[in-house]
Amino acid sequence: MRIKAQRNKTIRLPTQELTDYSKRLLRLENPVSVEQILNKTICQDMLSAAPFLPDKFVDLLFIDPPYNLDKDFNGTSFKKKGQAGYLEFLETCVKPLLRLLKPAASVYICSDWNACGAVQLFAEKYFKIQNRITWEREKGRGAKKNWKNCSEDIWFCTVSDKYTFNVEAVKIKRRVIAPYTVDKKPKDWQKELQGDFRLTHPSNLWTDLTVPFWSMPENTDHPTQKPEKLLAKIILASSMKGDTILDPFLGSGTASVVAKKLGRNYVGIEIDKTYCCLAEKRLEQAETDKTIQGFVDGVFWERNTKPVRTRRIENSR
Repeated sequence: MRIKAQRNKTIRLPTQELTDYSKRLLRLENPVSVEQILNKTICQDMLSAAPFLPDKFVDLLFIDPPYNLDKDFNGTSFKKKGQAGYLEFLETCVKPLLRLLKPAASVYICSDWNACGAVQLFAEKYFKIQNRITWEREKGRGAKKNWKNCSEDIWFCTVSDKYTFNVEAVKIKRRVIAPYTVDKKPKDWQKELQGDFRLTHPSNLWTDLTVPFWSMPENTDHPTQKPEKLLAKIILASSMKGDTILDPFLGSGTASVVAKKLGRNYVGIEIDKTYCCLAEKRLEQAETDKTIQGFVDGVFWERNTKPVRTRRIENSR
C-alpha cells in the first residue's frame, strides 16, 4: 500500500481489512426477502443479483452506470459504444430493476453529455421524467481544442405522478449580495456572525458541489466517485426516514453511506470486491461520523462558503 502524505485523507484498505470486510458481503444465489438484504452490500454483477431481489421494495433508485466512455474500473473495463449501443446497454442493465420499484418510487439516472440522448430515450420509455439536473464537476484539466467538460447530468424520474419531494429539506444557504430591507428589517434573509445569508429554493443547476479529492475524508481511489453532498440532496428530496435506497452500481459506497447517515435503509450492488470493502469501511465509519461536507444543521451551503454553527445576531440595518 502506498504511504499517504500527512494531509491525504483518502480511504485505503490494508490487506487484513480487505479480508475482514469481505466476510460481510453478500452473494445471492436464491430469492431473498427484504430483511435478508436490507442495509447490506451485495458483491455481484447486478444482472446476476437482480432476479433474486424481492418485488416492490425500493423507494428511491439511484443509477450511476458506466458513462459511454472508455474507462477502467479497477481492472473491469467499459468500452464506448454508439448511442444505439449505449441505449441497449441501459435496457439490459436497468430494465430488470423495474419490478423492484414501489408505485411511488423516484429514480435518478446519472449521465454525461455523450450519453444524454440515450438516457433520455430510455427514461421516457419506462418512467415519467420530472427534470434534468446539471451539476458542475469543477475537477479536471482544461482542453486545448475543445471546451472543458465540467458538467454532468442527473435525470430525475418517477414511476407515477405520486412521489415524494421534500423541497424544504434541500434549500441552499447563499450569501446575500444585495441585502434589501423593509422598515430597516431584513427581507428574506438573516444577518449572522459570519455574514448575510438567505435560504433559496433548489434549482436543477447545482454549482455547490465539490468532487472528492485527496484531502477530503470521504475520498477513495474510485475513479468516478460522487460527492456525499450530491447524494444527500437526492436522498433528502426524494425519500423519507426509514425508506429504502437501492444503488445497483454502488462503486465505493456513497449512496449507502449517505443513506445511513440520513436515517434511510440501503441496498448496494457492486461487482468489484475492493470497492465493496471500501463501502463497508465507510459504512462502519458512518456509525460514529454522520457529517456530510457542505451540509450543516440541516442546510446546504454554497461551495467555498465555510459553514459554521453560529447563532443569528440582531440586524441593525
